[in-house]
Amino acid sequence: MTDLSTRIDSAVSDEPDVTDAPAGIVAAPQIDTSDLIDIESLLTADEVALRDSVRAFVDSTIRPNIAGWYENGVFPLEIVPQMAKLGLLGMHLKGYGCPGRSSVEYGLAALELEAGDSGLRTFVSVQGSLAMSAIHKHGSEEQKNEWLPKMAAGEAIGCFGLTEPNSGSDPSSMTTFARRDGDDWVISGTKRWIGLAAVAQVAVIWAMTDDGVRGFVVPTDTAGFTATVIGPKLSMRASIQCEIDLDNVRLPASAMLPKAKGLSGPFSCLNEARYGIIWGVMGAARDSYLTALAYAGERMQFDKPLSGYQLTQQKLVDMALEINKGTLLALHLGRLKDAGTLKPHQISIGKLNNTREAIKICREARTVLGGNGITLDYSPLRHANNLESVRTYEGTDEVHTLIIGNHITGIPAFR
Repeated sequence: MTDLSTRIDSAVSDEPDVTDAPAGIVAAPQIDTSDLIDIESLLTADEVALRDSVRAFVDSTIRPNIAGWYENGVFPLEIVPQMAKLGLLGMHLKGYGCPGRSSVEYGLAALELEAGDSGLRTFVSVQGSLAMSAIHKHGSEEQKNEWLPKMAAGEAIGCFGLTEPNSGSDPSSMTTFARRDGDDWVISGTKRWIGLAAVAQVAVIWAMTDDGVRGFVVPTDTAGFTATVIGPKLSMRASIQCEIDLDNVRLPASAMLPKAKGLSGPFSCLNEARYGIIWGVMGAARDSYLTALAYAGERMQFDKPLSGYQLTQQKLVDMALEINKGTLLALHLGRLKDAGTLKPHQISIGKLNNTREAIKICREARTVLGGNGITLDYSPLRHANNLESVRTYEGTDEVHTLIIGNHITGIPAFR
């Protein structure tokens, strides 16, 4: 199948270069044939270089292995040091050993990672946009110095405990409670769907107190902290999600995040993660489109390739159009974020639109593959399954619709 990808590359570039794939797997072309409006011309040389380095990592390390990781439900901890070396952990944060890259660079990295798999992009998001971001935004200098350098280097993994079994879209109803006991805090409760918790060394736990919602930095080896992996799963199989039980977890007063009070604390971190999703899902969509394009050029039906039929071309064109629009939206929002003017409702527009369109693209790409598309030899259905989770976490379609509706009408309709 790699000969097909080489042939497609040759049609668009003088330098065809396709990563070898296992027999039977269509390797997506390295050249981005989905960029119909020359979005690349809007990127700086540094942005292109960063994107290309992450793309090369995905091609060499993730693509050859992702089908096995997904089938076996394995998150490959061995790639964490490589991600750290590439500067992908907390990459948009400055100081404390963090890479300090731009929002657009972070977005491009998310796109390329999710072209490999949503679960692996999610690792970077949980580590950097949630756990590290919470400490960076709201932590004390002691907390920042203790954890951020280790997390940026991949020497410590973090998780972010907000969601509960009965408190998903409405975190204000959380029942996890932190009470004072002398100078200490004692936390009891349950968190669910917490990425990385079983392999993390530190957890940012959000709990109700007598003074409202507060955040706490919790070493995961603290007595009373238990993380249990959730499974079996039909989505995000190359990722780790857990339930956390907090049974009278005792912490010193210094464990509290001093600058976070109320739900604005966790929400500011969620917006960082939502921003990365805007870019990331376009990677899953692009990979699915390119896989369908390559397959359609090779698969013969009624004496000509599928790509020669009008219905197939309409599918490919519709996919490419939405990828171009979604990527352009992501880039625009990234420029706003770098300028410090990005607003919450704009993040919701990007997350809602791009995730919704990406899952349609992945499903449509699977139809081009026919029955072969239900196997792990091809990526679109794996991407579509993953996006069922991405569509749910960091705000469902319904939540982002109501955020945008509130902005448009001035009337909150959440209750």
